[in-house]
Amino acid sequence: MSGRGQAVAHDAAFASVVLAAARDFPSPPAPSCRFRNLARCVLSPSVTGQEPRMSEALKQKIQDAFHEPGCATNAAKPEAERKKGCAKQLTPGAAAGGCAFDGAMIALQPITDVAHLVHAPLACWGNGWDNRGSASSGSELYRKGFTTDLTELDIVMGNGEKKLFRAIREVIAQENPAAVFVYATCVTALIGDDLGAVCKAAAERFGRPVIPVNVPGYVGSKNLGNKLGVDALVEHVVGTMEPAEPGLTDINIIGDFNLSGELWQVKPLLDRLGIRILGSVSGDARYAQVAMMHRARVTMLVCSHAFMAIARKLEERHGIPWFEGSFYGISDTSAALRTLCRMLVERGAPADLLPRCEALIAEEEARTRAELAPLRPRVEGRRVLLYTGGHKTWSVVSALQELGIEVVGTSMRKATDGDRGRVTEIMGTDAHMYENMAPAEMYRLLREARADVLMSGGRSQFVALKARVPWIDVNQEKHEPYAGYMGMVELVRAIDRAVNNPMWADLREPAPWEMPACEAPDAPFVLAAVPGSKADFEDC
Repeated sequence: MSGRGQAVAHDAAFASVVLAAARDFPSPPAPSCRFRNLARCVLSPSVTGQEPRMSEALKQKIQDAFHEPGCATNAAKPEAERKKGCAKQLTPGAAAGGCAFDGAMIALQPITDVAHLVHAPLACWGNGWDNRGSASSGSELYRKGFTTDLTELDIVMGNGEKKLFRAIREVIAQENPAAVFVYATCVTALIGDDLGAVCKAAAERFGRPVIPVNVPGYVGSKNLGNKLGVDALVEHVVGTMEPAEPGLTDINIIGDFNLSGELWQVKPLLDRLGIRILGSVSGDARYAQVAMMHRARVTMLVCSHAFMAIARKLEERHGIPWFEGSFYGISDTSAALRTLCRMLVERGAPADLLPRCEALIAEEEARTRAELAPLRPRVEGRRVLLYTGGHKTWSVVSALQELGIEVVGTSMRKATDGDRGRVTEIMGTDAHMYENMAPAEMYRLLREARADVLMSGGRSQFVALKARVPWIDVNQEKHEPYAGYMGMVELVRAIDRAVNNPMWADLREPAPWEMPACEAPDAPFVLAAVPGSKADFEDC
């Protein structure tokens, strides 16, 4: 058969497989615009006057995400307010931050042995190495970026689904992943590609899990994308595998991304107590760990309201109780360990787990405080401006206050109403909470010496440097782990290195040309050529 004949036969076989699989899926949404107007439809409705069309199933998922019954703050809202969710509404003309697709990628990409395939034009998928500093103790496959790289011709000719099927086949053949996660984007959702049918057909053909993540960017914010991304895990992954030996001390950890290896600061403590991390979403996780989460005994939600739905559904469907805790700071780490052990004992774990936990906490707290003793006088009383977002608005505040460090302000970017309540409870007032602080306001606050150090993400570091104030990275791009007992020691060392560096005192001194004439230092000694010598210093 000629090459042309083989291509026609392949396309016919593909069409029959996809059509058969599509019978079990709802019809895809019709394209919301003509191809010549495609770019206009992807733009904001405030620009085009058009709303991108969504399928009814996707609309229902979004409403379910906003009606999270596990969140007390959301449940207490009126119906109209509840539909808006907890994320701050976008401001016309302002940067929107990450989209829903970006949020889904952030939530799921740290699953290390999965191939993450983005069905989109090339620009939708950036460099995977730049996503987050989530560390892996095994496979590095999650660091690779895979995309179908749709072109204008693919869109006009309707080749999107066929190209996706071929891409899945190629990824499985070359990388042998544990599973393939396929992400929809604005373009492929608008043209109506049936992601579910193609993924089901590919899974049946190649004998490998192929999971559709239908979270196009235009449906909402990054926070909503987090929620819809983990919802795909609940619907398609959790419960599909069984552990070889289920134990009475198996737990799930949800919401930790193992940034800079922070989970590895805590895992040795759990190992000493005989507690196994059976399931993880999604720091240093494997596909099998997610698939076996339904057999854990207790779930710990690490400071993440966006992931609350998966903890709640595990409790509703599989009877696994959950609690929310933090591994930032000495007190919070100890409280999380105590709660874990108590709940495990209540569910049948050996009773001696509680005294062993108390002995471990006493030992670790004593060792940590001994290491902090010489550092505490060097940082105590220092003033910190914390400009970050999400759960760090309160978890880092609690850790700093344990050391006698004054937090002069914390930002409320990406923070929920629950986060605001915790900040008020910890700091005793809401006077030090800032919304979106403009760079000029941040610069003024730092220059007025109301803060000795700025702790933030990388985008704010240049404001601190311009104000001649030290800066510490506490965002997802950081290279130092600050979780657990030893993480607190590392955080204090970082603050000590920053605020006590003698460079800053020299930098804040006025330059010689800025000093009054009477205070200017003597003119420096100037070397001159030896009389009679033909040599010039420029020739030396």
